[in-house]
Amino acid sequence: MAQIERHGDEAINPPWAHLRLPPFPQVAVRVLQLANNENVQLHQLSELISSDPAFASEVLTIANSLLYAPRFPASSILQAIAVLGANNLQGLCLTVGVRTYMGKTLSLPCMRAIWRHNLACALIAEQLASAGFLDKDIAYTAGVMHDIGRLALAVIRPREYGLLLGTHSGSPESILKAERELFGWDHCEAGRQLIADWKLPTEFEAIVSGHHAPRKRDGSWGMIDLLNVSCRMADTAGFAAFPGAETTPFPDLLDELPARERRLFHATIETLTFEVAKKINAVESV
Repeated sequence: MAQIERHGDEAINPPWAHLRLPPFPQVAVRVLQLANNENVQLHQLSELISSDPAFASEVLTIANSLLYAPRFPASSILQAIAVLGANNLQGLCLTVGVRTYMGKTLSLPCMRAIWRHNLACALIAEQLASAGFLDKDIAYTAGVMHDIGRLALAVIRPREYGLLLGTHSGSPESILKAERELFGWDHCEAGRQLIADWKLPTEFEAIVSGHHAPRKRDGSWGMIDLLNVSCRMADTAGFAAFPGAETTPFPDLLDELPARERRLFHATIETLTFEVAKKINAVESV
């Protein structure tokens, strides 16, 4: 298992080094790798997904759900890919991959809350990106993955982590500090290491490790900034990962958006909450 250098020359093992942590589904990893190849053929992606019948079944079911709301239901993986496109397929496979990774722990209240927060963040990020000039498909996949480190910590010690989330309140910084006290790592550091261990695309490393970083004041706006605001919008809309999460008033969050995104993003907090909940419930009913 790889190590991460921290605090000068000090190197520590990740908190799961001595455990058999569930691997991320390899079919999802391979889809991400292939879908980024402009020369990939649809039948190659279809054959890859179909090689894992259980994974393929869930991919097809969610592809036909309200999450994607296809005009005509697909009866095969190949049809689903043709309708959704390779970019949407990456987000779909990550959605199924994260659910598969969580396994039976998804039934635990703290895990379900983390999962709903991830998916809400992804859906909001997709909307925000659509209002500007950032790639909405990348925004969705980034949202699904942004808290993968939190899921990993919760998989390792679900009871203790559930207690941590249930008893701490306030800002994300307070949770990060509590995570370091419990594990020696916070979920941002854990997420960065998981991306490396699982050999997922390296662009996720900056997203999972930097989505709680303070916004730059130079007027720039990128994917990490979008995820930062999307994450807090998810909390404000009622999809926080822990009960005492500090929330920001929705108008204040809108004020953080660049003028273009703010002008084109028309959702109210009520419509945002309704639409996100509808799509999350559609996925959870699978």
